[in-house]
Amino acid sequence: MSPVFGHGHLRLYLLSLLDESPMHGYELIQALEERFGGTYVPSAGTIYPRLAKLEEEGLVSKAADGRKTVYSITDAGRAELHAREAELGGIEDEVTDSVRRLADEVRSSVNQAMKSLRADLAAAARDARSDSREPNPTRVRTETTTARDDSRSNIQEAEFMLQAFRHDIRTDLREWATRHDVSSSAIGVLRSGLEDVRAAVAAALSDNG
Repeated sequence: MSPVFGHGHLRLYLLSLLDESPMHGYELIQALEERFGGTYVPSAGTIYPRLAKLEEEGLVSKAADGRKTVYSITDAGRAELHAREAELGGIEDEVTDSVRRLADEVRSSVNQAMKSLRADLAAAARDARSDSREPNPTRVRTETTTARDDSRSNIQEAEFMLQAFRHDIRTDLREWATRHDVSSSAIGVLRSGLEDVRAAVAAALSDNG
């Protein structure tokens, strides 16, 4: 998937934000988050190197304000912004489309994990019902002991699935983060999906009870 911003577009957008008002780095990050409704939150590692590059090119200047460093656009920065004004109009659409694709990808991954978990729970429930309908006359242990053993086995299997899911999601997130920023919308999808899974498991437990 392509980055959220096309080549050179983030630096241009930073110039447009600084043209509105001088800001320090965190304020720029907040401004970007607000502009895109929380669907895109750039990291400090994304913003500050670009600010340093803009300063090297004489497009922005910086000044100390207590412990903070405030960045301001220069006349040269305004000249570049004016020369590339036509590009600004399409940037927000570009970002919206890119973030939507990322959100869809994460949502699909979470949905697949939810389907797999529901299928495993349904299979376990069917096996439990089948065992209850087909008693084994050679069974030595009491039904209560067997049920407890089955319950412990099911809990261990559930814990294994949760560990595998956690490992897979962490791997996906870390691999994505090495190439792109992880948006707050993606984390929102993950949170919503996990809440749905928890509710489905609670419902299944209640039905079996």
